[in-house]
Amino acid sequence: MKVSLHERTAPLKKPFTISRGTLTEQPVLIVKMEQDGNVGYGETTANDYYGHTLESIRQSIESVQPQIEQLDIVQGDEVYNSVAAQLAGDMFALSALDIACQDLAARRAGKTCFENWGLEWTGLPESSLTIGINDTPAMVADLKENPGWNNYKVKLGTTRDIEIVSALRGATDAKLRIDANCAWTADETIEKSKQLADLGVEFIEQPLPPDAPRDDFKKVYEGSALPVIADESCQIPAHVEPCGEVFHGINVKLCKCGGLTPAVQMLKQARQMGLKTMVGCMVETSIGISAASQLLPLLNFADLDGAILLGNDPATGVKVELGKVNLADSPGTGAVLRD
Repeated sequence: MKVSLHERTAPLKKPFTISRGTLTEQPVLIVKMEQDGNVGYGETTANDYYGHTLESIRQSIESVQPQIEQLDIVQGDEVYNSVAAQLAGDMFALSALDIACQDLAARRAGKTCFENWGLEWTGLPESSLTIGINDTPAMVADLKENPGWNNYKVKLGTTRDIEIVSALRGATDAKLRIDANCAWTADETIEKSKQLADLGVEFIEQPLPPDAPRDDFKKVYEGSALPVIADESCQIPAHVEPCGEVFHGINVKLCKCGGLTPAVQMLKQARQMGLKTMVGCMVETSIGISAASQLLPLLNFADLDGAILLGNDPATGVKVELGKVNLADSPGTGAVLRD
């Protein structure tokens, strides 16, 4: 089996801002696995917040590449099982490798990844479209430039949060979901939750930083007028159980948990615990979005608009059209890197 790495820098259509900063382009590292005429693709992004550069991710992958190339891929979790312990400090690298392996194994079987896991493409949630932080009129304009979606996820963490949501509510009857990206305090979350509930918001994602006191999370869990979904607090399988005590649901991201293999495990565990399930994304190419989309049969909510934000997607795959995820006409994840 042959592994090759391909770096791309994808420009965004417009600057995208959250509470932690602004993004104008997204560096990505794409893993290509080839075996017996079949090709599988995986992807991960550079990320300052989590301390990963393309160079550091490349070094992690190259440290296990000879070991991986000795494998004969039949099952989608073979690479994960082989190198997860060695890459325990770099989930981003592990994720790219695991996605490529799951893609390759499914293509060899002539199935989509979700079919290879025994899931069915039914009862699927629609994706939301993200409205990044800007001045209030610009955020309203952003929403109006993208009509027809049933769900919008709004990035907050400003001194104008309620003003922003009020203005957006005046522009749409669609569901609004809030992502504070760790920018609020416990008391602030509880107070804002009441106002946001009156504005028809569906839930709040990760209002507190993951290192906030446990008592603050319990306070929010018990006092919030809206369900609270874990994101930064729920990165790996070991986080699911403790999150179940202070969150109403979890948002899984492939690059943070180590790929599709642990993501399936996390989502199934969360569902057994009675938690709501969601899969989100970074700003990613169609390779990452096509992989995350395979998890839709396990979800209550989806946020899979990462590739839509790109001005030039270096890959093809599933298409997200007004929230509906349409599969590519090929097995695996259906994603292909453009030449």
